[in-house]
Amino acid sequence: MNYPGFFDDVPNIILQDPLAEFLGATEHGMIEYSYLDAVKLAGHSCPTVAGAYLMTRKALASLYGDEPPVRGSIRVEFRDGQADGVTGVTANVVGLLTGAAQSGGFKGIAGKFDRRDLLHFNAEITGEIRYTRLDNGMNVTVSYHPESVPPLPAIKELMQKFVAGIASAEERIEFGLLWQERVKRILIDNADNPELVIVAGG
Repeated sequence: MNYPGFFDDVPNIILQDPLAEFLGATEHGMIEYSYLDAVKLAGHSCPTVAGAYLMTRKALASLYGDEPPVRGSIRVEFRDGQADGVTGVTANVVGLLTGAAQSGGFKGIAGKFDRRDLLHFNAEITGEIRYTRLDNGMNVTVSYHPESVPPLPAIKELMQKFVAGIASAEERIEFGLLWQERVKRILIDNADNPELVIVAGG
């Protein structure tokens, strides 16, 4: 599988999943997710997928510090509805990383490892997403501002040509390269830009 090389430069997210440990899926339940895993889930790489990955990475770092985050023990609430804008796509990536699910999630074993009803929408929160630890109630609210890393001007013209069906093969390739160049700027060059991802307690 060929993909842009910068995918491998994005820091992975390492979590401890008690269910994976219990069922012997991984040693000590440790699971490592890469940005490529998020891309495989979504089927594409874009500012939305990048933002979901980056927001979750920063939220978990804020909540757990140097400890491994506990997958399946995090409640996630979205300010917007599931069908609003790109919320559904973002939620899919966040759910992959945190284990949070709606009513169709894993039901648990003997009252443990239940992943259901940990993912909510239309929450009354000030930020975009709120992540809450179930063990101690600590939470952070995260907002994402991709407009702080704008696309290059050529992307708009190339997309218009693509939609109109008049883009050449070379222009299609150029569009893809420029599109991923913006994703790289989000995930690598601006990962610590305080205007891109805002993390607030509570």
